Amino acid sequence: MTKLTNFTSYADAQEQWHPDKLWELFDGSPAALNIAHECIDRHAADPTRVAIIVVHADGREEILTYHDISQESSRFANFLVEQGVQPGDRVAVMLEPSRSFYAALFGVIKTGAIAVPMFTLFGPDGVRLRVEDCQPRIILTHADKAEHTQRIAGLQTLVVDTAFLEKLSQYDPQFTPRTSASDLAIFQYTSGTTRELPDAIRHSHKALVTLMVAALYGTGLRPGDRYFCPSSPAWGHGLWHGTLAPLALGLTIGAFSGKFNAARLVQALSEHRFTNMSAAATHYRMIRNAPEATQYPYAINKLSFTGEPIDSATEEFIEDLFHTSVCSMYGTTEIGVILVSYPGAEDFQVKPGSLGKPIPGGIVEVQDTDGRTCPPGVVGEMKVKRRGEWIATKDLGHTDEDGYFYHGGRADDVIISAGWTISAVEVEDAILKHESVLEAAAIGVPDSLRGQVIKAFVVLKCPGSDALTQEIQDTVRYRLSQHEYPRHIEYVTELPKTPAGKIHRKKLREQELSRMPLTPAH
Repeated sequence: MTKLTNFTSYADAQEQWHPDKLWELFDGSPAALNIAHECIDRHAADPTRVAIIVVHADGREEILTYHDISQESSRFANFLVEQGVQPGDRVAVMLEPSRSFYAALFGVIKTGAIAVPMFTLFGPDGVRLRVEDCQPRIILTHADKAEHTQRIAGLQTLVVDTAFLEKLSQYDPQFTPRTSASDLAIFQYTSGTTRELPDAIRHSHKALVTLMVAALYGTGLRPGDRYFCPSSPAWGHGLWHGTLAPLALGLTIGAFSGKFNAARLVQALSEHRFTNMSAAATHYRMIRNAPEATQYPYAINKLSFTGEPIDSATEEFIEDLFHTSVCSMYGTTEIGVILVSYPGAEDFQVKPGSLGKPIPGGIVEVQDTDGRTCPPGVVGEMKVKRRGEWIATKDLGHTDEDGYFYHGGRADDVIISAGWTISAVEVEDAILKHESVLEAAAIGVPDSLRGQVIKAFVVLKCPGSDALTQEIQDTVRYRLSQHEYPRHIEYVTELPKTPAGKIHRKKLREQELSRMPLTPAH
């Protein structure tokens, strides 16, 4: 990876990308590729080299070296083999980031089995749906979650507690993986909102190489970075960009364990002198709303975000706080990263509100419903070209005259009112400009005159009132246009979120639909 990890400019990135010779960028044989080896074992020779600083919500910290995780994951692998786990078997890992989580994750992968990370906040239905889909032999979890899994027929539940870890210490700390690049390594469930059970994306060991390269452009990883990603490794951002790619590059990373707390995060960023952070837009909004954020000095010089657009008020606050641009990284679990703002590239201008430009070698377009390329400024669906075919992202967007892309919301988040096409994202961004607003979500609701009108759900810093409602509406009228303001505003204490922290507008639409009176049958 030497040729790429040292690039300093956008121009270098375009010139050095060789899509047809990707393996030449990789130090190692593709035939023997093993994720655990590339992420952990190859950096374990130095017993003092810190791999992960786990920041717990309750104030605790765990400092894990590459040597620690290498040995403990090998013990885990030897234990699993003794349990009869075979290559290709699925093993679910439902643990918070911790010594146990990383030992289990990499131990599963070393055996040739397939690791299935699961979010620790899943209830019994969420666990059951995924277990029935991927049919793991074993699930590793904590005692407080075991009650959800022990009722599932055919599933062996292993509770990872002090007694289990003491037993594990008796196993051999050496294990030789026997996997190839094409072997499946991870089933990654998406945080999609359109189905009861989101897709499980199947990743092989060689997926790591693509993700390592994408991380260089998307999160700006470089040798010597101290990198923090507070997203859960149960999801694509937290696992691939937050854990596997930076560990494969030998960096020291930070992980957040437990219920997210912005005050705890900024304290850790300052104390451990992290230089690079990639987070969800929601995390940045929570930092903005944390009074403690302005109380610390920081060493941050690169920032990136993903998951959903970041509102301009939060973007401005974060850039003032850390004294660097916050760069978008856009993609999905299914298609990977396709648009970035190249953090760390001095010759790339970061445009506020934009998703950046395509990764080197990437072909991305905004197209209309007939598949024609939209001119700059015209909204259409963003698509990426792979193997000669256009793949739909299901997200709307537009480009500008300089080739930058801008997000226009999910295709099903468009509001059409009196013939006007309105972006929920733009309405939310305008609402968030009001100083009394903490969070906002906009949807379209039925209207007999206009077809749909905008309804906003707003979380406030203060009690709501008719006067405040008028102020918020006027703010949107002023910043967008006279027809794009929310005609209905409902004040709520919280907004529904997907497990990955994105605003769950689909649930709001369903909620509104359930409130509508039933039409009598004729």
